[in-house]
Amino acid sequence: MTLATNPATTPAVLSLLREERPLIDVRAPVEFAQGALPGAVNLPLMVDDERHQVGIAYKKHGQAAAIELGERLVSGEVKQARIAAWQRYLAKYPDALIYCFRGGLRSQIAQQWLAEVGISRPRLEGGWKAMRQALCARIDAAALQPMLVVAGLTGCAKTALINQLDNGVDLEAYAHHKGSAFGRRPEEPATQINFEHALAKRLIGLTEGLVIEDESRQIGNANIPLSFWRAQQQAPRVRIEMPLDWRLAQIQQDYIIDLEQAYAARHGAYQGWQLMQAQLSNSLIRLGKRLGNARLQRLQRLQALAFKEHAQGNPQAHEAWLAPLLTEYYDPLYRYHLEKLRDAVPPEIHVGDWDSCLEAARQWSH
Repeated sequence: MTLATNPATTPAVLSLLREERPLIDVRAPVEFAQGALPGAVNLPLMVDDERHQVGIAYKKHGQAAAIELGERLVSGEVKQARIAAWQRYLAKYPDALIYCFRGGLRSQIAQQWLAEVGISRPRLEGGWKAMRQALCARIDAAALQPMLVVAGLTGCAKTALINQLDNGVDLEAYAHHKGSAFGRRPEEPATQINFEHALAKRLIGLTEGLVIEDESRQIGNANIPLSFWRAQQQAPRVRIEMPLDWRLAQIQQDYIIDLEQAYAARHGAYQGWQLMQAQLSNSLIRLGKRLGNARLQRLQRLQALAFKEHAQGNPQAHEAWLAPLLTEYYDPLYRYHLEKLRDAVPPEIHVGDWDSCLEAARQWSH
């Protein structure tokens, strides 16, 4: 194959992601699954096995041999099917950009094949790698911006408060996880790369102070980037204080009602109900060593009874095991954490109920 000379390129600038420009990722599915650019669709030039074979040819015999093998593997009906997939997407999103890993051979070939059917689209200069570098740089830059951390006991609706603010940064949303042993969501947890990319995309255009939730560094499968995490640890705080019954109502909504609805939406009512029960029971088991055997067995019995009541239309029954889980485990753990870090963490600028903390966060932001 003779590649087109000086094919059109577009610089890998973050404004493309802020504008939500459609992106065609022509890398193999295995690469895409590890981490893609926000909003990209995977329409590969080569599938995983084809890429693997071409990679071996490249290492052993060089680029020319790799291209020749690629032409044989992706030819005839296979080639036409790949082009047709790009055409269908471009018919819906004619301003889409093409990218591969470094903006090189694979995206150039895609451009060439599209040109052969009369379609001209630019590729992302520097590809995935260049844009990822820009995204990671944005996170490091954000670590130098003022931050406010929203703290509080489990069930104080910290995430809901953050999402009320124009400058709120919901780390749990980007991780696809609520940050606790019970925080798994029906969708797959984000990979580390996708978490970083989603965070960086949110930070584009947020040039003033940021409001974030008090999190451990690991959220589900993802770790908060070190520069951002260190800045978070030094940031001033507001702390929400709400009574137990209020917090239980929040947890019922987030971890029971919303979770059941989310599983049902993805898997249907019956299977969703089974998966939700399995998640909550397994989450309790994972805390077994910390709870102790006697307490674990007591909470498991209460949880099993709650599931039976829930199936009869009474989701409020979960309070029977959620209340002691909070008062006997999560609350003492959090207070111990606060006491341990008393001298290391910056002073709290406000402590109060949910509404007053929201107002304090707004005043700090302005």
